[in-house]
Amino acid sequence: METTAKLYSLPFTNVRTYLFALLFAAGNLVLPQLCHLFPAGGPTLLPIYFFTLVGAYKYGVRVGLLTALLSPVANHCLFGMPAAAVLTPMLVKSVLLALVAGWLARKSGRVTLGMVLLTVLSYQLAGTLFEWAWYGSLWTALQDFRIGVPGMMLQWLGGWLLLRAWTGR
Repeated sequence: METTAKLYSLPFTNVRTYLFALLFAAGNLVLPQLCHLFPAGGPTLLPIYFFTLVGAYKYGVRVGLLTALLSPVANHCLFGMPAAAVLTPMLVKSVLLALVAGWLARKSGRVTLGMVLLTVLSYQLAGTLFEWAWYGSLWTALQDFRIGVPGMMLQWLGGWLLLRAWTGR
C-alpha cells in the first residue's frame, strides 16, 4: 500500500524543528516506560526507536537527529535505561535510524510498507555491524534480531500506520 504524504525537511533555524524533536523525544520517554512494565519489554519491543523513526520520516533528518540524540540520553539520565554500557551503541543506532528514515523519506516522498520496512532493516543491519565491532561479539550484536523482532515489526507496521494516519488516508 502506498500513501503519498506531505513530508518535510525542517531546517535547524526553524523553531518547529526543536518543538517536534521535543515532542518525539517525549514519546520516546513514555513508550519505553510502558514497555518496561512487561518482562524484557525494552529489548523485545525496542520502544526507544519508535518516535525517532516517525519523526525523521515525517519531519526530516534534523528532527530525527535531535530526537535520536535526546531520547537515549534523557532516558539514561532520568531512568537509568539504557544502561551506560549500551548507551553508545543505542545512540549510534538511533542516529543511523534518523539518517536512513530522513533520507529515504526525502528520496521517495512516499509512505509505503516497503519503504518503512527498508528503513527499519537498514538501520538495524548497519547498527548490528557497529555493535559487532563495538562489543567484539556477533552474538551480542545480533540481540535485536534474536529477541527484538517484535519491536522491529512494531516499528515497521506501527510506524507505517501512524505515518499513514498522519496523512489523513
